[in-house]
Amino acid sequence: MTGWREVDTQVAAKRLPPRAIGLWGGLSANVLNMIGIGPFVTIPLALSALAGPAVLLGWVAGALLCLCDGLVWAELGSTIPESGGPYHYLREAYGRERAGRLFGFLYLWQTLLTAPLSIGSAAVGFAQYAGYLFPALGDGGRVVVAALLCLANTAILYRKVGDIQKLSLVVVVAVIAAGAWIVFTGITHFDMATARHFLDAPSPSGKGFWLGLGAVSLIAVYDYGGYNNVCMLGGEVKQPRRTIPMAVLISIPVVAVLYLGLNISILGVLPYEAAAKSTAVVADMMQAVHGAWGGTVAVLLILVASWGSALVVLLGYSRVPYAAAADGQFFKPFARLHPRDGFPTVSLLFVGVTSALACFLSLEKLISMLMVVQILFQYIAQCFAVVALRRRKADAEVFRMPLYPLPIAVSVAGWLYLVATSGTSTMLIALAAIAVGSVLFLWQARRTRTWPFPT
Repeated sequence: MTGWREVDTQVAAKRLPPRAIGLWGGLSANVLNMIGIGPFVTIPLALSALAGPAVLLGWVAGALLCLCDGLVWAELGSTIPESGGPYHYLREAYGRERAGRLFGFLYLWQTLLTAPLSIGSAAVGFAQYAGYLFPALGDGGRVVVAALLCLANTAILYRKVGDIQKLSLVVVVAVIAAGAWIVFTGITHFDMATARHFLDAPSPSGKGFWLGLGAVSLIAVYDYGGYNNVCMLGGEVKQPRRTIPMAVLISIPVVAVLYLGLNISILGVLPYEAAAKSTAVVADMMQAVHGAWGGTVAVLLILVASWGSALVVLLGYSRVPYAAAADGQFFKPFARLHPRDGFPTVSLLFVGVTSALACFLSLEKLISMLMVVQILFQYIAQCFAVVALRRRKADAEVFRMPLYPLPIAVSVAGWLYLVATSGTSTMLIALAAIAVGSVLFLWQARRTRTWPFPT
């Protein structure tokens, strides 16, 4: 693509991080990001939002929406394989010196909000399960644990990516093995009477059903989130036009099957009323089957999953301010690389510290704000970015989504539905954030005499 190649030529002389992440590294980065604390704390929330078997429909709907959106990410990541992916996608699609400046700025602005929310949600979930093992922590102690986890992960990531890739592979194997053990336990101890009680539970109708379906789908999308993590690391991926689409599209069905298995396993062991009120539903299930040791081991494995998730999300998001600064669109210090290992230093430290501060919010607030802000700032705009980029000539090896433009239409409709059912207050806060970001952009553009102000 002409516009991207011009940018690529301009930055070729700059010292960039090496392309060291292969397919397994990219796939593990996605899967580990997806299999974090999410389903272990949100399954009860989903059961409370939509009673009866219809709750499973919400999980399936969320998976289908993510698969369509994954096709969007796969095509964009293959077309413009650069670190900080969405920033480059939006700049190129809408014109680097025209409206793309606004979209790029708004993406960076929302990243400064969503990066701490996303990493903080994993850390807060970690702290909640730590509180299950150490009740004496209390609310204040759990906040401290979550913040310290963010700071510890920042220290771990302060090294070259190759070491982190090896670490993520080890952790993702452990996480998948833990999920398989939980599902196997549920299947082998499945009680038909308990499951029938769940299937016979009345589901709401009319408006209540659609609001509940939207709430469950929003939770599901949050839990599936992370299939795009490899796109954040595009500039460090080997053979990116092949590796990025494969990593995105393989990770979604793998995790969807695991999550559905978790739901079915839990609902075949625990009465759904008890599951809906649980604060550690997997631990309760494993304790019901294996006794106290089962619950303890399950909690330890969940702590590993949530730690790994926070680690990899921090890795991906830390590249976004760096990419913007390297492109001259953000403060210069964020473009600094480690002199020996070639990773972003200031950007990593900034995202790590702000994530620690986000841990002072509740998990529910972190999740709801994270999803709605991302949808309104980024996801819908990216759908139309695919259309804009397709109008330009591209290399033959670039991935092209099948059934175009159907996946885009499904994605846009799905995102609008989730926003509409998320609640008025959440929408207003997200819209206010967009307004503030737009005002900041216009102030900066006027000061520098750039688009939309004449030079």
